[in-house]
Amino acid sequence: MTGETTTHADHDHDHDHSHAGMARDAERDGIFEVMETAVRELLTDKGLIAATDIRRQIEVLDSRSPALGAAVVARAWTDPAFKQRLLENGRMACEELGITFYDDTQLIVLENTNEVHNLVVCTLCSCYPRPVLGLPPDWYKLKPYRARAVYEPRQLLAEFGTVIPDDVEIRVSDSTAMVRFLILPQRPAGIDDLTTDQLAALVTRDAMIGVVRDLVPSGAVM
Repeated sequence: MTGETTTHADHDHDHDHSHAGMARDAERDGIFEVMETAVRELLTDKGLIAATDIRRQIEVLDSRSPALGAAVVARAWTDPAFKQRLLENGRMACEELGITFYDDTQLIVLENTNEVHNLVVCTLCSCYPRPVLGLPPDWYKLKPYRARAVYEPRQLLAEFGTVIPDDVEIRVSDSTAMVRFLILPQRPAGIDDLTTDQLAALVTRDAMIGVVRDLVPSGAVM
């Protein structure tokens, strides 16, 4: 497809993410809920995990939100050296800001430019940069998004209200169980007087996934 490329990686799906479509099927939801309860109780009975471990992990997951990713983006916009480190090793750069990773995933940060727009998808399930964005939106897990992001990303983005000019290449990156992607949006023009916190407030979750390109109109006065 002219002007559109897809980055694929081998999927290792021996992990605990919910597969797309399950949340929309009540009967299957019931089956998986029973299975999860049975496995959890079995592991607890055998002493392999404790109820406190489960509660602690839930608390960690609940503490993550797009505000963490937004802070990373704002820092990259204002600190060229940090931005370079972020693009070289996303996980290590995030850890500099005190963002811990509770799993073994790697984070690749992709920069949008005048010539390239990046879009993130997980074609087989719902792999997502949860340590920096929290839980994925429902639409990210659905089959239509997962398929169309690959074979017709330009049309899909247009339905999000994001019209990508024909001379801008769209690069689609396919997440895996071990490799996740975060988009570094372009810094809007006309906001040089904003603080880092004010800049972070402009950054949206959807921009860090890639379904939104322009955060504010060019030249806008805040």
